[in-house]
Amino acid sequence: MFILKRQDVEISSILHPKREQQVPVLHYQGQTFRLISVFKASQEEEAKALWRDLTDNRGKACVLLEEAERFSVWGKIRLDNSESEDNQETSPVLLIQAAIMLLQSVYLDIEEFLGVRQAAMFEKDMVETCRQKQYPQTSTPDAIRYLLNVNPLQGNQLPRWNQEHVISFLSELHRLGKIYFGNTSFASPVVDRLVEMAEGDRSVFISWLNQSPLSQIWS
Repeated sequence: MFILKRQDVEISSILHPKREQQVPVLHYQGQTFRLISVFKASQEEEAKALWRDLTDNRGKACVLLEEAERFSVWGKIRLDNSESEDNQETSPVLLIQAAIMLLQSVYLDIEEFLGVRQAAMFEKDMVETCRQKQYPQTSTPDAIRYLLNVNPLQGNQLPRWNQEHVISFLSELHRLGKIYFGNTSFASPVVDRLVEMAEGDRSVFISWLNQSPLSQIWS
């Protein structure tokens, strides 16, 4: 949409309606944008690639802010309905895809390093966890087996989760992973587990992750 300079805009912060934390926002000509991703000055091409992907391929109203030491991408929101816009900026489908990829990655690591028997136990634990949490379309052994084998980037029968489901699911996945591995090293770096995602999608998910309650456990 726009490439702006620092003198063109006003930057402040607002309280996120659900996460009780301050969220940076950019104001330009009566429009408000929230921060999606930040890049170093040396990452100009990466910043422009994400900006173009969001604007050209996803139809998002975004601005690219150019500063002396960094570039940043911002997505348009409405202050009277910022949570709704937040959901639109970060597609639930993208979050679900990333969550399934993380599930598969943890499962494969358990199978490789701990053995087939432990992987089978992990699968059963995931079934029980999802049954207790009552995630939509994810409460049976067949449903979990499907998630462990589907290509989430191509599958058109993904579970219908919202952001709260994804946050809860990834919290439980981290809890189980910590039990099986005995530590939390499996959870970092997340970006290495999402190499099959398009660069723009991966960047958007990581930015969402860093602004979510999961930032303390997945990094």
